[in-house]
Amino acid sequence: QVQLVESGGGLVQDGGSLRLSCAASGRTFSLGAMGWFRQAPGKERDFVAAITWSGGSTYADSVKGRFTISRDNAKNTVYLQMNSLKPEDTAVYYCAASISSDTVRSMRATSWAYWGQGTQVTVSK
Repeated sequence: QVQLVESGGGLVQDGGSLRLSCAASGRTFSLGAMGWFRQAPGKERDFVAAITWSGGSTYADSVKGRFTISRDNAKNTVYLQMNSLKPEDTAVYYCAASISSDTVRSMRATSWAYWGQGTQVTVSK
């Protein structure tokens, strides 16, 4: 089993920045990819970004150029640096993990096996 714990959410003004962290524990050696999704009230859980342990990454079009995903393999931690935040970025952000590195290209939440509890990000106007 794999456990994921997110941190770093909060309230920020339009144009501000936040950095989310996701620490993985358990059978982390089995993981091929980790990613971030977000879910706003009344909406589906949407893909944000993903990264393999070798560094390959993908991004949703809506965050390209503003968000950066990175990882620290020694700490089994993935980060999401979010810059130029907009009110429409407001959502609960979830960390996800998958055994297969190919999942890095999947933007479907159902493709990801492990999930964190989520952290709230609120961007005020």
